[in-house]
Amino acid sequence: MKDLLTAVRLTLWCALLLSIVYPLLIWSIAQLSPGQGQGVQEMLGAKVHFTGVGQNFDPKTHFQSRPSAVNYNAAGAGGSNKGPSNPDYLIEVKNRIDTLLKQNPGLQTSGIPADLVTASGAGLDPHISVQAAKIQVRRVAMANQLQEEQVKKLVELQIERPFLGLFGPDRINVLKLNLALDQLRKK
Repeated sequence: MKDLLTAVRLTLWCALLLSIVYPLLIWSIAQLSPGQGQGVQEMLGAKVHFTGVGQNFDPKTHFQSRPSAVNYNAAGAGGSNKGPSNPDYLIEVKNRIDTLLKQNPGLQTSGIPADLVTASGAGLDPHISVQAAKIQVRRVAMANQLQEEQVKKLVELQIERPFLGLFGPDRINVLKLNLALDQLRKK
């Protein structure tokens, strides 16, 4: 009987903690974040975009995101689960490399960062490396009839530093970079 009462009390405490206290705590923290837990929305052209989700952009005029294993569908995040020795995956990466080389004249295969040809684990990473943005500067500047220096400065202004300067590399949110690019084009 004593064990049964202990089990019932533990079950009730866990139910209270995990179904009321924890969700309220997470909801409260979300209210302090930008977008209050609803995501931060931005307009790019006539479409609404979320800054925390990777998206596909016009490959002629905008900076490109990291490839997506789920075709940028936020309803079904996930990786391809294909290993680096999978022949189908290798063909996919080779095609991405060929496309990048065609879109960015003068680029060498050795200069392509992995994040421009491989998808992230969830397939929806909204960030690219600083190097991935920099190799696209020439193409984007030419396509938008801007000076390369203007676009380089734009990239530098969009660099996000790691949390507390400790956790992770510098990175760039592609949507924010493309929004800034659109503002620069309007000037």
